[in-house]
Amino acid sequence: MGNKNSKSLELAKLFLGKEVEVIFDRPLGSKHPKFDMIYTINYGYISGVEAPDGDELDAYYIGTDKSLGKITGIVKAIIHRLDNDDDKLVVMPKNLEISDEEIEKSVNFQEKWFKHKIIR
Repeated sequence: MGNKNSKSLELAKLFLGKEVEVIFDRPLGSKHPKFDMIYTINYGYISGVEAPDGDELDAYYIGTDKSLGKITGIVKAIIHRLDNDDDKLVVMPKNLEISDEEIEKSVNFQEKWFKHKIIR
């Protein structure tokens, strides 16, 4: 199951369990530039890491209710999209452990539009 030729997943797996700095271009509470959607968690990218779509590698940050500019955390999961090659890192504070169901709830505002699975 899944996209066996996913370049995005191969890239994302390199970061699983590692510390990264996420820069937020769509902080919590911001509106999506094209769609009628509000970001309910901080969403951004890993600077200098080019994803297969030509943009920098995307990341969700779970673990705060504050709007952030940037933060360092641990990549604890990957949202692997089955219908496009644009996987997302799920970054959290080192000491935070949450279930797949809680991750799903946090990213649902955007991921509900895509077939996906959570990879740990």
